[in-house]
Amino acid sequence: MIVSVTNRQPLIAVTPPVFSRSAILREELLQSFPNAIFNPKDQYMQGAELIEFLSQAEGAIVGRDHINAETLARLPRLKVIAKYGVGMDTIDSTAFDHSQVALRVTPGVNKNSVAELTICFIIGLLHNVFSVGFDLKRGVWRKEGGVQLLGKTVGIVGCGHIGERLIEILIPFSCNVLVHDIVSKAEVCEKYGAREVNLDTLCREADILTFHVPLTAETHRMVDENFLYQMKPSACLVNTSRGAVIDFPALKEALITGRIAGAAVDVFDPEPPEDDELLALHNFMGTPHIGGNTLEATLAMGRAPMRQLIDFFQMES
Repeated sequence: MIVSVTNRQPLIAVTPPVFSRSAILREELLQSFPNAIFNPKDQYMQGAELIEFLSQAEGAIVGRDHINAETLARLPRLKVIAKYGVGMDTIDSTAFDHSQVALRVTPGVNKNSVAELTICFIIGLLHNVFSVGFDLKRGVWRKEGGVQLLGKTVGIVGCGHIGERLIEILIPFSCNVLVHDIVSKAEVCEKYGAREVNLDTLCREADILTFHVPLTAETHRMVDENFLYQMKPSACLVNTSRGAVIDFPALKEALITGRIAGAAVDVFDPEPPEDDELLALHNFMGTPHIGGNTLEATLAMGRAPMRQLIDFFQMES
């Protein structure tokens, strides 16, 4: 449906390659912003190339582009940036406090997709799906079915939109859910019967530890050698947040030595990963940052900033 924005048609620049490749999202955006331009490459732009692409735009939809005060200062025409996706680790949000450019974000827009992948990882690790599947491809018939998720203790580090959605999905499995967050989650815990604990307790007690945190100075490499040493030897680790949350050499050592039972991650540092030895481990599963890349999530993440831009320019007119 065409949404009339204003008699004057602002130019919108779209940087995320996934959005730019989507015929559905392109058509929907062009209905409201006929002058929109799209990233012609299959990768994000940086530096001078990004500035040039955004230079004539009044509005922009950005993804994992690096946006800071210097970027904003070089874009005098720009009025608003709307975020595609939820990660903010490449955007300096404080830069907008002293800029003429407005920032619009869409938290939680991909929560279902990421939470579903997390459950896939959890069940796959517990049931040895990844490990025995790895062996089967090598001609080894190993019937070790692992353990059930039912009744296990699941530790959730970071209980925002995705973490809370994960708790909802876990309800039929009667899990003992432990939650750790930098802010109180008393209301969420009361609602779902979860228990709020400190990080050390969660680390020691959980059968599965899953991470749903933003990348900050506090979360950078939080999963290090000391953290992994505190985990149960039978425990597994899942990360669908940001790659740099994990010290990957320490994780590889823990998997090789049996310090922990297994790990599954959707995110790496760097991306793509460079450690072939880690990828070849039978008790490790990795995917190429696909948590938010389902069809439904892609459309939701595209439509949310689109709506933000429509609202912004309608208010302006």
